[in-house]
Amino acid sequence: MSPKSTRFHIGRLARETGRSVHTIRWYEKQGLMPGVTRDPGGRRVYVTQHIGWLLFLDRLRYAGMTVREMRRYASLAVQGKKTIRQRLELLEAHHARTTAHIAELQAALRFVERKQAYYLKWLTDDRRPGDFDLGERPTPRRTARAAAP
Repeated sequence: MSPKSTRFHIGRLARETGRSVHTIRWYEKQGLMPGVTRDPGGRRVYVTQHIGWLLFLDRLRYAGMTVREMRRYASLAVQGKKTIRQRLELLEAHHARTTAHIAELQAALRFVERKQAYYLKWLTDDRRPGDFDLGERPTPRRTARAAAP
């Protein structure tokens, strides 16, 4: 982190990122907030880069990355340039999983749309249409996805 960075406390970081103080402390406790220092009074001190870092973590989490994977990424980031290839590989694997998940969501959405059309036809014709077409079959899940915190 650059010495020219603006330094501030947790309240400002919470305001700047829309996260609660509790959430920020949780991220730090999980080892996801590298470079946090303390002032002489023991208060956490953040720099401008922490704003971007928190928003980046939020995007990873929103896209389904586990805390364990984010912890691994943070650990690699602290080590600097020598871990760029490993960070890239981690992000590539996450990208592939996210892309597959989006495809599953799109298939689920198409199913809902067909069901809507089925009900609209029923209402319009005032009689039940024939059998509902289930369409494409979902791919079986191998593992359960972890719930977001």
